[in-house]
Amino acid sequence: MKRILSVLMVLPFATLVKGQELPANADPGKCYIKCITPDEFREVTETMVVSPSYKKIKTTPATFKTVEEKVLVKEASKKYVYVPAVYETIDVSYEGKAAATTLEPVAATFNNDSKTIETYPKVGRWEYKVLDDCPSANKEGCMTACFVEYPAQNTTVAFKTLATDATTRQVPVPGSSKTYKKQVVKTPARMDEIEIPAEYATIKRQVVDQPAQVIEEIVPEVTETVTRTELVKKGGMTVWEEVDCKIASGANILPILYELNSARITPESKRIIDEHLLKFMKEKPNLSIEIMSHTDSRGDDAYNMSLSQQRAQSVVNYLVANGISRNRLVAKGYGETRLKNRCANGVDCSEAEHQVNRRTEFRIIQ
Repeated sequence: MKRILSVLMVLPFATLVKGQELPANADPGKCYIKCITPDEFREVTETMVVSPSYKKIKTTPATFKTVEEKVLVKEASKKYVYVPAVYETIDVSYEGKAAATTLEPVAATFNNDSKTIETYPKVGRWEYKVLDDCPSANKEGCMTACFVEYPAQNTTVAFKTLATDATTRQVPVPGSSKTYKKQVVKTPARMDEIEIPAEYATIKRQVVDQPAQVIEEIVPEVTETVTRTELVKKGGMTVWEEVDCKIASGANILPILYELNSARITPESKRIIDEHLLKFMKEKPNLSIEIMSHTDSRGDDAYNMSLSQQRAQSVVNYLVANGISRNRLVAKGYGETRLKNRCANGVDCSEAEHQVNRRTEFRIIQ
């Protein structure tokens, strides 16, 4: 929605503007500027888990060892002289390899999910421009204020959740058996007893040496940090700032000097900025200003434009480094497009005349 508001940005108390709400309790002879208080924001950092911690399981199988064992292969018996004993051979089973259990890992499973986060809220603010067909010589007398809305900005972050954690399952490992031959008495001897000693043999078999083991490894969670901007306080056209009428009337010279072909701010220039502009910006927290830098006509036009922009930006950067919000500052280089005297390209001028054009200015824009 477009709203048009006719506002005289610099208002002496004695000036009456039709349809203009003037500041309350104004002093005669003072100048006031109606300001758009900016929206206030804050950065919020949120850490979210995009991959949860989970457990990895590894297993080591059981190990076996071979042992020797002495077994009876023929029982002791008795033999008689006249009727010897009669034997029969049978198969005897024994455990050749013991049964065991091995463990197999079952991996963890995950679900995919996502979350939409508002990274920048829906905001609206007043923006000014000068009417193209303004009849006034003072362009600030034909300001248009438009309320512009900007939609919210969102981002989608994908993450995983743990569905089932890792575990193990038991897998049986069957044992094996073997047999050996054994003679047993079928018919005992009769009459004279003769002792027949038992007979033994040595067999080998495998037994469990080390049982199967589980080795657990914890995989840590993975997090992602998302920074979003929240609207803390809504701005609006609500504040009048009293300013010196000389400052409010237009461009104001900021008497700082730069080194040749340099945009670096010297210690002396910093002192001048502190006294003339930094203090003013801190005392008038609702005002915004434009830093305007100019060059003389000597040198290439494009180079002069670039150098003036760098010099204006260096002043803005210095103010931001000293606590002034960048939203309140505009840097603009004009090169040699706004000479204050006749010293254009090709005109022979003195150093003092060129110095007049090498200037830095500031003006209130809100």
